[in-house]
Order: sequence, then structure tokens, then C-alpha cells
Amino acid sequence: MAAKRILMIVGDFGEDYEIMVPFQALLAVGHKVDAACPDKQAGDSIATAIHDFEGHQTYSEKPGHNFTLNATFADVDPTHYDALVIPGGRAPEYLRMNPRVIEIVRHFFSATKPVAAICHGAQILTAAGVLEGRTCSAYPACRAEVETAHGNYADIAIDAAHTDGNLVTAPAWPAHPAWIAQFLTVLGTQFTH
Repeated sequence: MAAKRILMIVGDFGEDYEIMVPFQALLAVGHKVDAACPDKQAGDSIATAIHDFEGHQTYSEKPGHNFTLNATFADVDPTHYDALVIPGGRAPEYLRMNPRVIEIVRHFFSATKPVAAICHGAQILTAAGVLEGRTCSAYPACRAEVETAHGNYADIAIDAAHTDGNLVTAPAWPAHPAWIAQFLTVLGTQFTH
């Protein structure tokens, strides 16, 4: 298996598990992952948030870990990457307003490179206008945005994931086993036991 170079776009108060787990899992299987945030450099950190499902009408939010970036956003050239990961949390609601983020996301779709988005990461996909005619899972509160962007919302279990061509999506971090496994398949990652 050839290692892939993967870009992860993150921001303050992105979901802790949705940043940490895929970042570490993709590194563990031999891929190179560059985590970058607009207006920040390699070595800077972002604050994450932990979202949990505790029986309320929506998830609760608590402080997460500080996550150290290993790439400088201003230096990101999407043509140098094989794939893109977009975590959820609160970060996508403002990252989607950054024109360079939108330009980068559109590159991955126009080049038909693998893209993995989870939870509120779909907000960036909808803002980039890349979901028309595609099926996409997301946190249920993002269903209206997916459908307004002319995407088909995949109404799946919280621990399931959906693959539509080069796009792998899931509703939230309980889906990590399915989401990461499906993304690894799209990346062409193979394991021997």
C-alpha cells in the first residue's frame, strides 16, 4: 500500500473525537495527515469540544483537548494531497465562510479525490456546492442544509456510515468504526493479517 497524503481542515471547537480519532487512526495505518486551520500555523493549537448525547433535545458540549496543528494553512496546496477529511463540531459553521476552505474542498471534488466528512462537516460541503445529486450523511440537524444544497440525506443509524463514490460521510463520532473503515476502502488501504 502506498501511503496517502491527507489534508484535514480543522478549527476551534471542532469535535474532539472527530479530529483526534481519524487523525491518529490514519497515521497508525501509515498515511501522512496534515491538520491545518485557517489563520494558524504548524505548531499552533486549536481548542476542541466534546459533544455527547445525554438525553437532552440536542447534544451537550464540554471542553475537549487542545490539538496541535502540524501544517500551516497558508501553505496548503490541495494538488499535493490525495484525500481530504472534514471533522464536525462547531468549527464547520464558520470555516464554511472562508473562501479558501471552499476553494480547497471544490478541488477535491473536481479531481474526484477521496473525501471523508462527519457530523457538521457537511456544512462545509453544502457551502461548497458539491452535494447536488449526491447522498450524504450528517448530524440530523444538518439534514435541511444537505437537502437545500440538492443533496440526498442518508438517514442512517448514528453508528453507521455511507459511501457515495469518493465521498464517505457519517452522522457523528459513534460511527467512527464504520466511517474510518469505509474511508480506508475508498483510499485503497489494504491490510494483511
